[in-house]
Amino acid sequence: MNKVPSLPYTQIVKAFQRDGWTVVRQKGSHIRLQKRIDDELLKITIPAHRPVKRSTLAHILKQARMDVDRFLQLV
Repeated sequence: MNKVPSLPYTQIVKAFQRDGWTVVRQKGSHIRLQKRIDDELLKITIPAHRPVKRSTLAHILKQARMDVDRFLQLV
């Protein structure tokens, strides 16, 4: 299993969009994305930081139910 990278928020948002997530809104320095999986609506918030900390990205991936390898394929 690969390590979680430290990336700018623009790359992270683009990677999630490639996976079918849509940007719902941006309030201040936080970008809200959502994706419908079956009957469930998943929501994640990405801070507009350069770079986003590795630990923060790890929590975002956990909320998005995505493993690191899958994310790295999308980046």
